[in-house]
Amino acid sequence: MTGPAVVDALRAGAIVARADVAVVTLAGPAAVTCFQGLLTNDIEQPGDNAFVYGALLTPKGMIVVDGWAARHGTSVSYVVPAEARERVLELYARSVPPRLARAVDRSGELTVLRVAGAGAAALSEAIGLPLPAPGRAVAADVHGAAVELARPADAAPFALQVAAAPGHTLEIEERLAAAGALRPGPAGLELARIVAGWPRLGAEVDDKTLPQEVRYDELGGVSYTKGCYTGQETVSRLHFRGHANRELKGLEFDVEPDVAAVPAVTHRDKDVGRVTSVAWLPDGGTSADGRWIGLAILRREVVPGDMVRAGGTDARVVHLPFALSRREPA
Repeated sequence: MTGPAVVDALRAGAIVARADVAVVTLAGPAAVTCFQGLLTNDIEQPGDNAFVYGALLTPKGMIVVDGWAARHGTSVSYVVPAEARERVLELYARSVPPRLARAVDRSGELTVLRVAGAGAAALSEAIGLPLPAPGRAVAADVHGAAVELARPADAAPFALQVAAAPGHTLEIEERLAAAGALRPGPAGLELARIVAGWPRLGAEVDDKTLPQEVRYDELGGVSYTKGCYTGQETVSRLHFRGHANRELKGLEFDVEPDVAAVPAVTHRDKDVGRVTSVAWLPDGGTSADGRWIGLAILRREVVPGDMVRAGGTDARVVHLPFALSRREPA
């Protein structure tokens, strides 16, 4: 479990940790056009140095992989969960003609740090990291080494992404820690993700997940004004003519849930979905003060305020993202 210091850092300071990701770059004269024809979001309209979140889909609109895309000139770098590296390479091999663009796996040459928390931007600037505008990515020389920095929109579970050679990212991580950032490891980034209500491949996202089922509209992960892309017909039809039957929602549990034994969620004795992620969110000055929170894919008719049974205990459905503010005494 993460302690209250991590929550305090997310609330008012910063955390830094290495992300378990792969970096695959599509480069060539038509790389941007080819990637635009695959991504749910728009990488063309924002122009050079755009940094956007989006997914690659099957022809039927199901998510294959999600990630963060940065556009630099005639190339697009896509940072995806490490487990999805082969999926991206295989999809590029099937969908992108080599004469137009080629895929370059940069995972071995780059380590990716993510800095999260309300004070992350200020702390990063304080140690000399150039801070891009929201939704932008820049390449810069930082302390004599090449670094790629990217800043997402405000809803994201991190405030800055830093990619550089492994030795240099370690130096940046240590500078951030010396300036006051906590280093909680992957657990800190996972807590930030759950609090933000952000989906994760292998948890909220599987091979039958549609973008709208995991908050892509709220997260800015899909464009309804760009040109065609793989899977667009299903996504657009759902947006303009219907609605998703399942939605990603938050849960607050009465006690620690046993999700491994009871992943199903029931409401009024009906099976309405499944718990996908859980975390302990400290609320007070000690690790014992707090609440168990979680993410769940639930039927659309189950709304915030409803009481459900999940993980063998009672839970309340709540709006996402979760509030980090401490609860006031009753």
